[in-house]
Amino acid sequence: MKVIAFYLPQFHEIPENNDAWGKGFTEWTNVKKSSPLFTGHLQPRIPLHQNYYNLLDRRTMEWQDRLARKAGIYGFCFYHYWFNGRMVLERPVQNWLDNKEIQTHFCFAWANEPWTKTWHGAGGAKEILIPQTYGDREEWFRHYNYFRPFFHDQRYIKEGNRPFLVIYRLKNIPRFNQMIEYWNLCAKQDGFDGIFLVSMNVCREHVEKSIHVNASVDFEPNKTKSEMHGNREMKLRPVNRRTMLWNRLALKSIYYDEMNREMLKKPHRRNQFRTTFIGYDDTPRRHEKAIVTKGASPAKFGRYLRKMLLLSQREGNEYLFLNAWNEWGEGNYLEPDEKYRYAYLAQVKRALRDAGRDEELK
Repeated sequence: MKVIAFYLPQFHEIPENNDAWGKGFTEWTNVKKSSPLFTGHLQPRIPLHQNYYNLLDRRTMEWQDRLARKAGIYGFCFYHYWFNGRMVLERPVQNWLDNKEIQTHFCFAWANEPWTKTWHGAGGAKEILIPQTYGDREEWFRHYNYFRPFFHDQRYIKEGNRPFLVIYRLKNIPRFNQMIEYWNLCAKQDGFDGIFLVSMNVCREHVEKSIHVNASVDFEPNKTKSEMHGNREMKLRPVNRRTMLWNRLALKSIYYDEMNREMLKKPHRRNQFRTTFIGYDDTPRRHEKAIVTKGASPAKFGRYLRKMLLLSQREGNEYLFLNAWNEWGEGNYLEPDEKYRYAYLAQVKRALRDAGRDEELK
């Protein structure tokens, strides 16, 4: 099994974030400001040894590479932001490419939505900082041309001779069939057999039926959370009664065991990749309007990960995704923190070992 962790590159300054949020803004800004909203609420999350790293520091990425390999993680899936040739947060993955001492494999997940303030919890209408447009063949060529050196790197994840590319919202692209046809042509001219296109399954995504979509990956816990929220018998619950007295519309909870049981029940076919999530608490971004996971722990994560690995093997899939390597603003990370230290990474290593052993015993 090849385990791939989603990777957020927003841990260094960029002009766009400085303009929107103030000088020096990174993901750590919100993480540091967070505070507990109820008794027992684990906030703020503090990285082990207060390692509020800068991703532009070469030593940080080399450290992440060592941690990932020691845990048995096959690769990182870097979020990629492209707006008609304009990019943001592109320097970490470029540094990953340039640093040949790093051994962990990697691929892209194009987060193809407008760059807005709303994902940090701003109220009201969306404040669009950079619009998302798609253009035509000239624009598609420029985008593919950016991908080219990454695709040719031996560490870039490939399925057969096809570079692995995840797209968040394929259905948002007006002419995505034509765009993928063109990218496949470009890839074949580069000596590949096309692109292995993976649609991110957030909730009710049907674009995987396109002949140009080769696979899908569940985006958890968002996918199952949306499905549960739409089910009258499985509404998101208030964190506690006292909380709801002072804010009736805020601070809902999701239960880690219940979410994972739902995820395990859903059948998957070949090339429908499962995702296991570590936890969820977006208090640093949304404050009183956050959604908080209850009952998550390293031991539970390891137990569910092992079950997901075994199911994936039986379904004929060699990839399983983890959400996430470093989503600190969502309380969804594998990196060591002051409370659990390396426990989540140790669970990944143990689950991979146990799943492999159980499969061999069949």
